[in-house]
Amino acid sequence: MEDGTQHLGHCMVDMKELSANPEGLTAAGLSLTPKLPQVEFSLACNDLVAAGSDRKPNALVQVAVIDPHKQHLVTHACTEIVEANKDPLFLTGMTFPPEHSASPETLVKLSVYDAKEKGQESSSFLGTATFSVGDLLRAKDEQLTLGLRSSDGVCTAGTVVVSRLKMGEMEEVDVDHIATDIPPQKCPLVCETVSCVDKENNPLTGPVFKNPVCKVYRFQTVDSKWMLVREQMEECTLSFSIPKQLLSLYIQEDMSRVQDLRQLGELSPHWDNLRKEVMTRYGGIITSYQEILAELEKITGRSFKPSCCKAQKSLEFIPINLHTQRMMVTCPRKTDALYDIVTVGAPAAHFQGFKCGGLQRLLSRYEVEKKSFSTAYQCIYYSPEHTAKAQEVLSTMSLLQPLITSLADQLLQAAQEHSSPGIKDALKHLSDKTEQFVHTLKDELVKSALLALHAAQPGYVSKNQKETPAQSGQHQGHSHQRGDKNQSPVQGLPGHSPALSVTEGTVVCNNVEGSQTTTKGEGGPLPLKHQDSIPHHKEYDEEEWDRVWANVAKCLNCVIAMVDKLQEDDNSKQEKVPEQQLADVITSHNPGDWKEQLCPLVTRLKECVMEVVEKAKKAMTFVLLQEAACSIPQGFLLQQRRDVVFSQALAALACGFVMRLYAGMQDEGFLRQLHLVGLVVQFESLLSTYSEEIGMLEDMEVGISDLQRVVFKITEAKTDDLSDLQPLVCGRRDHFTIEVPLPRLVFQTLPEEMKEGKPVRVFPVLFNVGINEQQTIAERFGDISLQERINQKNFEILEAYYKSLSEKVSLECLPCFQTQTDIKELLETLGQNVVTKKRKNVEILWIAGTICRRLNGIRFTSCKSAKDRTSMSVTLEQCALLRDEHQLSKDFFIRALDCMRREGCRIENVQKNIKCRKYAFNMLQLMAFPKCYRPPEGTYGKADS
Repeated sequence: MEDGTQHLGHCMVDMKELSANPEGLTAAGLSLTPKLPQVEFSLACNDLVAAGSDRKPNALVQVAVIDPHKQHLVTHACTEIVEANKDPLFLTGMTFPPEHSASPETLVKLSVYDAKEKGQESSSFLGTATFSVGDLLRAKDEQLTLGLRSSDGVCTAGTVVVSRLKMGEMEEVDVDHIATDIPPQKCPLVCETVSCVDKENNPLTGPVFKNPVCKVYRFQTVDSKWMLVREQMEECTLSFSIPKQLLSLYIQEDMSRVQDLRQLGELSPHWDNLRKEVMTRYGGIITSYQEILAELEKITGRSFKPSCCKAQKSLEFIPINLHTQRMMVTCPRKTDALYDIVTVGAPAAHFQGFKCGGLQRLLSRYEVEKKSFSTAYQCIYYSPEHTAKAQEVLSTMSLLQPLITSLADQLLQAAQEHSSPGIKDALKHLSDKTEQFVHTLKDELVKSALLALHAAQPGYVSKNQKETPAQSGQHQGHSHQRGDKNQSPVQGLPGHSPALSVTEGTVVCNNVEGSQTTTKGEGGPLPLKHQDSIPHHKEYDEEEWDRVWANVAKCLNCVIAMVDKLQEDDNSKQEKVPEQQLADVITSHNPGDWKEQLCPLVTRLKECVMEVVEKAKKAMTFVLLQEAACSIPQGFLLQQRRDVVFSQALAALACGFVMRLYAGMQDEGFLRQLHLVGLVVQFESLLSTYSEEIGMLEDMEVGISDLQRVVFKITEAKTDDLSDLQPLVCGRRDHFTIEVPLPRLVFQTLPEEMKEGKPVRVFPVLFNVGINEQQTIAERFGDISLQERINQKNFEILEAYYKSLSEKVSLECLPCFQTQTDIKELLETLGQNVVTKKRKNVEILWIAGTICRRLNGIRFTSCKSAKDRTSMSVTLEQCALLRDEHQLSKDFFIRALDCMRREGCRIENVQKNIKCRKYAFNMLQLMAFPKCYRPPEGTYGKADS
């Protein structure tokens, strides 16, 4: 490795170049490249004397910080126990909390104990020493040797050696100094390190990451060298800000829907009653969301939801225990590396519970039941595809209509200025958007919905019922008779299967009872033709929509023809006029001529667009009214559940995207991949397929899948103030955009496509393998088909993403790893494992995670609370990366794993969540876990998770 080079998020960064131009990459405290702690130091003891001279002490050191201004001592952390060694070298890392940033005056008190038993409860005091950070920095070779004062004040307890460490400046360590007669389960090869953290120098501290927890380790490589490993875990402010923005958008969307329903006009009593009931339901959701948003607005300074609050209603939109975790590795003569992961509790509706299952099961059951509901409510059954199309039409119209109006005004402005380039450019954009608008409405669903809406108005009489008007009033508002020959108005439309209609005999008419219609002829009754299956009205022109819709295109053609004519006339006039008179002609030309001739045509175009919008909006609103009417109350409850789950998933996604973007800002290949293809987002789940965790997994599956509706846009921040660097969410339920602002100088380094606002797509995939005792029950006596289906489906998505990536981007831009296995080969292995019948096949998770990193993706790990099983997975993945990419000695693998689980960031995560430093496992549960997922002895026990 050349000096001054760092491997940042798997991309090479020249640190010398960065230091030469720091303002280009750091703005408003947004550190896009990792800056290291100012001070880190390791601890070792020599010549410790135990209480009994016939035994060696089981040493541990407690570290406390003394605030020089407030003069009070704060217990900070404790090392692991090194058993039976009078010269212990502590290798587990620790850091100061952010509120104790280091200064030369900062005092550190070290207290050494002899732990007679395995726990720390029965330990005897050996000695203490105190030093200041300034003493260490001024010392020769930045190393202090301090005498340990015993309780009687006599320095006979031994000495403690404090040595400053620097991430990136590896020192040769005498391996023989490490005692070899110590049981491996007590982490004998972990260097106890305390980091003095400068809050402004943290790798991710900036607009969205806060409250870092850091740990430092030193592990041996296969060639007997030493690597320095640093963990950093942080909270993310997006845990709260994204759900709050989503709630506001949900409220806004539902209030708009209520307004659209009011504007449908006069409806028959039957449909008017349904409309009122639907509006009441929407009103209930709006009120509920407003109350939750008000409660969230009261919360200040908090940036994560602990696992013990997972079922709290006021926090149900907030992701559980969302944290980022970064591992930084420095090895002798090797490239420095960063490995990022996001940990979050499974996105699920814990407050609503899982008694009836999760979203995947509930939605499937709901679609079946909705067909019978639509019969009872006299509605057309619209498939999920038709409902999605209606929402898409509404969304597209709301975006395009004001845009077309604005472009039309720009065209007139260019005409007034007599600017040929300006008018040509404005006309091109106007044509593109108008054609897109017309294409969006080129759907039979709009036409059939207009007819259905007409049938729902007062006084409607169907064509088949003109001969029996008495029946019309008699059965108004009552349920319909069923006849085998009648069809739904949406039958016969492209992609509409007769099986998806309510029933073959349901007449879509709100006022009158339908009757069978037959055509006399040989052989008896004949099937109805399609035009006879649609409601008719003597005053309704069925071709009106076609004319209105086509008028938009005709008006656009008129505008285009007029612009061409004006430019041709202008050119011909200039050609006929002699050169000496040309200046006089230009001077005398009236610049308003073009505008005067274009204005009526442009005005007519805008009027036609407005007319189309008004009709199509009512039609699509009526489709959604029918969908909502036959959904009461199940559909509204499911929508709320889906909103909750999606909110949690989106907050996690936004956190991971921002983290990955910051890490890859200097990687041109990554940025190219970002705008040409998008990013794969891989969620690893450890939920079981038994009991209520099935419901959690069913919720999570839908929530992760819904992230396909999300795109990101990188924008230039208005200022470099932290408040202007917060990601913003916009859109509606069928499509959301998250804008990620960057400081101006950073934004200027992006590819042109991204600076122009090209959206970045994400491709979410979910792989699940249960590992606990409940999964054992499911595999032996239950059903794991849900897990198998999820893994197979998402493998296909991942495979398709790789194919798209390899077609559009050179694979040379992907990160380089020591392991040379081809991605295609990894995919083949993953595919084989997905279809293999093997209990607790965690290799699926390992291979999927490896592929994600190789594809520059974003890694997530989840379990019920992201606290216990997640901690086992994250630490295992980190040690596997050290082994595979940085030559961690196999003799050190288990010891490194135990150190991270016993003294690392994950046990701190447990402490933050439940105020207890114990993983919530018991011995019986752990017997069912794969061995590599079991925590070290003494770190687990009964705990409320």
